[in-house]
Amino acid sequence: MTAARLLTDDARRLAQGWLQEWLPGRLAAAISLGLPEWDDRLERWRIALVSAKEPGQPVGEIQIDRDGAIVRAPAPTMVDERLNLVGRNGHPVRNGKKSRISFPPVPNKVILGDCRAVLSEFPASSAQLVFTSPPYFNAKPECAEYVDYPSYLDFLGEAFAACYDALAEGRFLIVNVSPVLVRRTSRSTASKRLPIPFDLHPVLDRIGFEFIDDIIWRKPEGAGLHLGRGRRFAADRQPLQYKPVTVTEYVLVYRKKTGRLIDWNLRNHPDPEALERSRILGEYDKTNVWDITPSNHALHPAVFPDELVSRVLRYYSFEGDSVLDPFAGSGTVGRVAAGMGRRFILVEKRPDYFDVMRRELQQLASAPPVDFDDLQYYWSADHNAESV
Repeated sequence: MTAARLLTDDARRLAQGWLQEWLPGRLAAAISLGLPEWDDRLERWRIALVSAKEPGQPVGEIQIDRDGAIVRAPAPTMVDERLNLVGRNGHPVRNGKKSRISFPPVPNKVILGDCRAVLSEFPASSAQLVFTSPPYFNAKPECAEYVDYPSYLDFLGEAFAACYDALAEGRFLIVNVSPVLVRRTSRSTASKRLPIPFDLHPVLDRIGFEFIDDIIWRKPEGAGLHLGRGRRFAADRQPLQYKPVTVTEYVLVYRKKTGRLIDWNLRNHPDPEALERSRILGEYDKTNVWDITPSNHALHPAVFPDELVSRVLRYYSFEGDSVLDPFAGSGTVGRVAAGMGRRFILVEKRPDYFDVMRRELQQLASAPPVDFDDLQYYWSADHNAESV
């Protein structure tokens, strides 16, 4: 590896030579070289080609072996097409320069209403983290709220677009979600599993969230036995009938798109002391598989385990940050956030869950001041917020 590091300047020189030889002058002038990095697996230098105007936008890559041979490079036509796309995704790209960060002083709030309407009234950067689990599609067919699966995805798109507007630049959206089983209606029909985590990605990408990580929440063996999945195979052992018992859910990590590095949020944080207090000391999760036992709540069928919330808040927020849950349910995010020195904005459209949150937050040993807004917001057909 030491010898490979000595070749950094040579690798850059060879890449620059390729630019001058193989790309037309106008293309070569529009491209800068990224930082050369040695790939131990490939045993090659990898040098990104980036837009000179927007350095965060890669348009290709050159790979150079240890003997100085260029073994991989993009076609000039591909570089040209990618350069033409830079800056057309509808999301502003910042130049990375320092600027002061400030957040609106939003107090702890619990709001009864539709998050699409409620969040439209919040100023930008009201939240520094969004963590939620969206309502399940047709979890109870007798009280389904969505006409069909595409309309459910449209609903999620509107909700997360409202979260995007309320979220501070470069901060994180964490979504706990899993495929949903739609049971069969008769012996002659088949059950279905809807791939919500995978269908949600293009929805979030169009809004302007950048995918960062997929964390697997693994439950103890037997946690999914109540679904009855796999019983037929267990009895008959016939191929094609195999269906594993599901004991995992996804914790998907996205970041609000920006041209600024994560370091920008650290260097310019408005409270350096809170930044220091939030350092992650001691043990931490080194892989993307988290073993956490599910929790139960007498008045809610699917609550976050406190441990899941505390890990997410520990890794993706600072003390004093405001954490938004647009589908707050029984309010676990708010309760855990309060105990970790974070503020919270909880939005829930079911009055019974709103009452649960009011009662349980007020019963905390050290209950924080909370604004409870029980005005009921509705989402009208023309997508205008109405309150009564």
